[in-house]
Amino acid sequence: MATTITTTIELQTFEPKSDHVTINSSPLPVSSPRAIFVVAQLIGLQLFSSFCNGIAVVGLPAIIDEVKLDSGLLLWPTSVFYLTAGSCLMLAGSIADVVGTRPMILAANMLLIASAFACGAARSGGELIAFRGLQGVSFAMAVPASVSIISTNIAYGRPRNLGFSCLGFSSPLGFLMGLVLGGVMVDSVGWRPAFYLAGATTAALGVFGFWALPKDPQPRPIRTVFKQLALDIDWVGTGILSAGITILSYVLAMLSSDINNIRHATYIALLVISVATIPVFIWWMNHQVKHSSPAVMPNALWRNASFTSVCIMVMLSNAVSNNMELFCSLFFQQVQGLSALEASIRILPALVTAVLINISVGYFVNRLPVMLVVLITAAIASLSPLLMAVIKPEWPYWYMAFPAQVFLQVCTNTLFTVGLLIISSVFPSRTQALGGAVFNTCAQLGTSIGLTITQVITESVTAKSDEVDKSSPKALMDGYRAVFWTLFAMMLVVFVSGALGLRRVGKIGVKQD
Repeated sequence: MATTITTTIELQTFEPKSDHVTINSSPLPVSSPRAIFVVAQLIGLQLFSSFCNGIAVVGLPAIIDEVKLDSGLLLWPTSVFYLTAGSCLMLAGSIADVVGTRPMILAANMLLIASAFACGAARSGGELIAFRGLQGVSFAMAVPASVSIISTNIAYGRPRNLGFSCLGFSSPLGFLMGLVLGGVMVDSVGWRPAFYLAGATTAALGVFGFWALPKDPQPRPIRTVFKQLALDIDWVGTGILSAGITILSYVLAMLSSDINNIRHATYIALLVISVATIPVFIWWMNHQVKHSSPAVMPNALWRNASFTSVCIMVMLSNAVSNNMELFCSLFFQQVQGLSALEASIRILPALVTAVLINISVGYFVNRLPVMLVVLITAAIASLSPLLMAVIKPEWPYWYMAFPAQVFLQVCTNTLFTVGLLIISSVFPSRTQALGGAVFNTCAQLGTSIGLTITQVITESVTAKSDEVDKSSPKALMDGYRAVFWTLFAMMLVVFVSGALGLRRVGKIGVKQD
């Protein structure tokens, strides 16, 4: 009983005054097969979105040769997806809460179908980058709406916990499928049919979604929907926040590709503008709350210790996991001299662990205090960069590199379920899509910021190496080792954030009678 009271006090829902009509239906019965079909449709949509990312990564050399990408745009078929996705999440979440999650999911499905086929038919680098950007937009439309559908239509307790967990493993599983199946197709029939396969499968999912996705129990006239779009969304606040995130993400992407870009006046100005949006956004939130107007993220949210802690942990853990995948791959290839395929095989344990952890957390998260779960997984995950920081290139894979891959995703995937459960408790039922957007925006920002920081560190340390040849394996390893130590420090911050921010939170994801 004491645990329940503590959790209720900490996870207070922020409910601003509004005449907004809640459009979500009541939770589906726990035993309803339709609940399984709903989650399966949402998993499939995110899985094949990430499948396209895997194709873009593994097929990049062949893509470059065929569409003749300029040297300055070599990474853009991959990075533009994350740029557009991170920029559109907050806006997509706000719109989904008004128009409904079903229309948003179906629209995202249609856009992913069109963009996947368009990527396969692209004849120039510019076309491919544009269509990959549209795939990022479709992802931004799908993710917040998926979170809202599960949090408002799936029963409390284990069914909802598993629903969030399944969303968590859909992306890494899709990326893995894209790397493996996409790699086979690139070497046999080419990269274009791989995108066509993604488009065709997503089209089948769209047909399935028309039947599976729950409908709006309170149909509204189009005029009412447009009125709510105009009055119930904080367009100015969303615009300020989205603009700041877009500009910052673009600058970080440019710095990640070449840290010397920071010397250009254009990027300095853009960075200053993105930072300046922070106080402007805070002032606007205060203005909206004072006048009882819609506020996309009221400043009061940040006084909730569990919410703030989750945002920090999600940012840092995603920065660590994504950078670990990148620099472990570089370690295997650039330092140990392995092929890309051999490096991919050595990273596979991390993706397998991601799936297993998500399913396990979905089953057991309601049985243990959440702080204990987070601290244990953060401690385990911190071993991954620590092992890679002290590894010697001549050591066998099974000695330290293998356990590093096994431990890598433990915390990040635990936080996916735990974070969504906490954030869905903080946000009111009518803004669950916005809550999902906040969560995923933190993850995207963490990845962008982490890549920039590690790029600066590895370049500066490698440049100061005692080795004459700065591209030699030993010189590169000096830079990679510094990065691994930095990522280990980030995981320690995750541990401390969990200890401080979640100390008043008891069990979450418990079935409600």
